[in-house]
This record gives sequence, C-alpha cells and structure tokens, in this order.
Amino acid sequence: MNGNTYNMINVTKTFFPPIEDYQKQLQRIWDNQWLTNNGELYKEFSQKLKEHLGVNHIIPMTNGTLPIQIALNALANGGEVITTPFSYVATTATIVWEKCTPVFVDIHPEYLTIDETKIEAAITDKTTAILATHVYGNPCAVEVIEAIAKKHKLKVIYDAAHCFGVTYKGQSIFNYGDVSTCSFHATKLFHTGEGGALFCQDESTRQEMFYRHNFGHDGPEKYHGLGLNAKMSELQAAMGLSVLPYMKHIITERKRVCDYYDAHLDFSQLNKLKLREHTDWNYSYYPVIFKTEKELLKVKARLENQNINPRRYFYPSLEELPYVSSENCQIAKDIAARVLCLPLNIELSNKQVSLIIKLINYD
Repeated sequence: MNGNTYNMINVTKTFFPPIEDYQKQLQRIWDNQWLTNNGELYKEFSQKLKEHLGVNHIIPMTNGTLPIQIALNALANGGEVITTPFSYVATTATIVWEKCTPVFVDIHPEYLTIDETKIEAAITDKTTAILATHVYGNPCAVEVIEAIAKKHKLKVIYDAAHCFGVTYKGQSIFNYGDVSTCSFHATKLFHTGEGGALFCQDESTRQEMFYRHNFGHDGPEKYHGLGLNAKMSELQAAMGLSVLPYMKHIITERKRVCDYYDAHLDFSQLNKLKLREHTDWNYSYYPVIFKTEKELLKVKARLENQNINPRRYFYPSLEELPYVSSENCQIAKDIAARVLCLPLNIELSNKQVSLIIKLINYD
C-alpha cells in the first residue's frame, strides 16, 4: 500500500462544534464586554456541567493540571504522596512541584489502575495523601482506597483526566475522593480548547479550592490565603457550551469505533483494558497491550508507514522521570513498554478502522 493513499490518521482528533454555535456564544461575550473573572458564560457553563455530570461541586479551571496542583497544595501539606507511575507526567510533576514526595505503588496488570492491595505497605508516618489515576477512564478501586484513607487519616485526590461522563455504581466517578480533577484539553472527548475542572464533595472544600484558584481573594480587597490564577475565561466557557450539546453523539460514535476494534482485532496476539465492574465507560481511549515491546514497535512502524499515528500512552513509566527516584513498579514498567493507544475519534470511518486493524493483525 502507498503511504499517500490515505489522509493522515492521528491517535485523536479535536471535535469542532459548528462554527455558528461558537459564534453565537462569542456574541454574548462581545455584548457583555466581559472576558474573564466569573462571567456570565462561566457561571452558565458551571451549572450546566454540574447538571450534565451529576456532581456535587465543580470549579472549572484554565487547564487540567492546575486543579491537581491546587488540591495537593491544600491537602498534602508537603508530605509523601502515594501515587501511580502509570499516568501522564502531570500527575507526578505536580507532586514534585508542590514540594511533596511521590511514593510509587505498582498497578494492577489488567485494570491498569493503582494496585489497592499494595497501598498500605507504602504508608509511612510522613504520608499525607493518595493521588491515584483512573486510567483511560477506568475507575480505581475507590471503596478500598476510601477505607484505607479513612483508617490512616489520609486525603484522597483522583486524577480523573480521562473520565468525563464516566459513572461507577450509578454515580459520577467525580463524586469519589476528597477531590477529583478532569482535563478539558482539546485532545479529550469533551473539551474547552484548554481547560479542566476540580470536583469536590462539600461546600467548605469548594470554597477553599475556589479561593486558591483565584489568587486567594476574599472579595476585591481581602485575601483568604495563598492562591494562584487558574480561572477559566469566557472564551473557554463559550467553547464548552458549544461542545456540550453534542456529547451524546460523540459518545455514540466513539463507541462505534471501539466496538469495531473489539469485533475485528486479533486478541490472540493482544490484550485490552479490563473495565472494572459497575463502570459505565466513556470510550475515551482504545489501548492495546502487545506481547512484547518489539512487537509493538514493529506494528507502530507499520502503521506510521501508512500515515497512521498511534501513541505510546502512557510511556515511559513515571518512575523513569529524571527528577524522581524509584524502581518499585515492575508491572507498570512492563505495561508501559507494551501498550499502544489506537486512533479514536468520531470521524473515523469503518474503512479507516479496517485498515488499522488489518495492519495490526497482519503477521
């Protein structure tokens, strides 16, 4: 096959709502002459998200990393934070940035989330929090983690960057932990271009987090305490309000692609993500795990030769970052070397997906 026969297919593709929808929201901004600082669109966006997701408290922010940073600053108190090496770099980077110490715990080989049975062995008298990632939208063992945290008086923060719309046992996955965070980056299934949100369970926590994301302000002339600028702008809220009405369509079409992969990939040569029971998934990513890294690299090169760009995600294991020191997590390191996320977006045709599958199944 000729590499120019097909247009480039990337691992993800941003959903653009009809431009008229966005222009309609922009007109409101121009009419209001208000670009940021808790504007009309921000307030409407916050309320609509709260209703759509069924969450207790939400603070939209300007990206998905700052909510983790703010949560750590408020809850971890510079201590040891038990975390996973199988996540995006932001998870560990924010721990280090906030002058805390990451303590890595290995992952479950099928769910790919932090192995809850190994958490207690990592707890010391310096441990202050657990920062766990719901991987590819697949929930951690939240009940077990909650019990451990309660027993040892630890705070729980979930990096739920991939979890927009995910429910566990009938409620939003964002309603677990002291704080959960999400990314609304352009590559995510729901986005505001750049953006993210912090979710929490009670009003006092919401107020504390809100102050911290707005320079610590308590009104225009007083300060509650230390803060930084993580506010979402009206332009970002406008994009969110434009994308939100299409979420049912987006989920349906992503499910179509995932179902096609499920039906036609050769799983005698591959493993796939095992979803935790009672999870209503959002089809955020389609990872496959090869038997060896050598096989992954061979297939990746074959796909790229046809202008198809999967992604080694997450790779490498975060234990290998230059600013941390750990070699405890052999499962995470092994999985990171063998996992590949396949292209997934609503515009992929069955013909395109068939080509991807053919190139993977081909021996």
